[in-house]
Amino acid sequence: MFSKSFRVKSNTVIKGSDRRKLKADIATAFPSLSVEDLSELVPNKEELNVVKIYAHKGDAVTLYVLHKTPVLFELEKCLYPTDLMLPGVVVPLSGIPEVKKGDCCAVKVVSNRAPMAVGTATMSSAEMRSLGMKGRGVSVLHTYMDSLWAFGDKSGPPSIPDVDTEGVEATYEEEEEEDDDEATEGGEEEPCPNRVPDAPCPGIQELSLADREEGEHGKEEGEDPEDLRSPQEQMDALLLQCFLQALKSKVKKSELPLLTSSFLRIHMFSCCPSGKQLDIKKSSYKKLSKFLQCMQQQHSLVRVKELSKGVESIVEVDWKNPELRSFRTPKDPGIEEASVEVGRAEGEKPYHPPEITTLYSVSSRLEPLFQDAKKRKGTVLQPAEVRAIITDYVKRNELVDENNKNYVIINPILCDCLLEKSEYQEVEALKWDDLFSRTLYKMQHCHQLVFPGQPPIVKKGHIEPIDISVASRGSNKKVTMIKNLEVYGLDPMAVSVALQHRVQASSALNPVPGSKDRVLVQIQGNQVQQVCKLLLDKYQIPCKYIQGLDNKVQKPGRKK
Repeated sequence: MFSKSFRVKSNTVIKGSDRRKLKADIATAFPSLSVEDLSELVPNKEELNVVKIYAHKGDAVTLYVLHKTPVLFELEKCLYPTDLMLPGVVVPLSGIPEVKKGDCCAVKVVSNRAPMAVGTATMSSAEMRSLGMKGRGVSVLHTYMDSLWAFGDKSGPPSIPDVDTEGVEATYEEEEEEDDDEATEGGEEEPCPNRVPDAPCPGIQELSLADREEGEHGKEEGEDPEDLRSPQEQMDALLLQCFLQALKSKVKKSELPLLTSSFLRIHMFSCCPSGKQLDIKKSSYKKLSKFLQCMQQQHSLVRVKELSKGVESIVEVDWKNPELRSFRTPKDPGIEEASVEVGRAEGEKPYHPPEITTLYSVSSRLEPLFQDAKKRKGTVLQPAEVRAIITDYVKRNELVDENNKNYVIINPILCDCLLEKSEYQEVEALKWDDLFSRTLYKMQHCHQLVFPGQPPIVKKGHIEPIDISVASRGSNKKVTMIKNLEVYGLDPMAVSVALQHRVQASSALNPVPGSKDRVLVQIQGNQVQQVCKLLLDKYQIPCKYIQGLDNKVQKPGRKK
């Protein structure tokens, strides 16, 4: 199921009630687990994330991630996993473990008890024995070194000796030696279809390499003094570094007084090194106001004042503070690359907007008008081609008014094709511009999209604009929604990630109601202005193809 890469829909911290429910569900599914085992799987105080993903076949899966490593996953609908065939299973001396159909199973290699794969049993142990160990035994859901393994810390499984299979391995070696001796005495050896060629046990080399890499990685980590600190202390240090860097390189004297929320969102977040994430809740301060209060009282770096009720602002910065003057901005070359490559997947080509052309299709009503030009119903034409065909028809039938050449005389065909029933007795001639506009209006609208390096795509109807809307959620909370990105060849996931980096707000992808292939990008707050800048400046989408620009946040004007 995880043999190919998957798409992450959301990543949130689990709630206290959901944590307790998860523990209860695990205890029900695995009654043999002790209280200590449950606490190790689902700790009470450590951060546990709920990650919702879509597998490559569209199956919805929920991951429970602890320390950036998936520890549990839950299937939300029917899946189509890979099967483990019973003829390749080594039966231990104690026999096959007793399982029922649908029970969770772990697959291991010979001489190592560490699981290499997990899945569900397709039949009971009694059925396996009655069938002579033939057929499908386990539906494999997750294996070592698949995409789910790569989503975590990529550590290798431990090497745990398996007492039950040591005798089996020795028996196999003796049987192989006897077979070799018989083959030597009898001459040429006949190929045996059930015999496995001499090869190392699958997973053993990977285990040794993984252990070696893990050891080297641990040695490198031991040399880094930062890893000796707790995660809270590391976040405190990162918070102070971003704070000092923002004051020294971002904030200008003319910007003061500066809202503390704007200082965090615009300046501090942009100073965070690549590969790290600034999260005040993971620090010892927990809140921005407490951190700024510490910077004011203990370090005397800034002065914070409540200019309006409940809204704090930085009103003064001590630019001559020794701690600020001695601070050196750390070099992080990855920041510029990350800002350029935001929203672009690894190896993905840069985005180029499509060339959009308006076309017109011949309708059944106008077919007699285009019959002389051999254009049948459904023929797609450009506006210039339509104009040339109409001009040629008028001149060939000598319909130009002799007294005023700006007018065209209406004949029966033009009357049936272009005029309404109420105009049959009233209109005898039309201006050239009116003739062309009526013709285009009566034709069916189409549009053509040309992406670089791809053949043209012609679709009926007007092209759908990128729709930007703002909706209310809960008590005065706003969310910005963007849809129809796929029409212009934009990846919704890439746009979502780019907006996350730009506005430092959470985003999610939701399916568009009534559409199978469309995805809706949703981001917290009224971010219409930032979305417009992203679409116009980075993706170079023309303004006429963006709908909802009037939903920008309007700054209150001065009262007269």
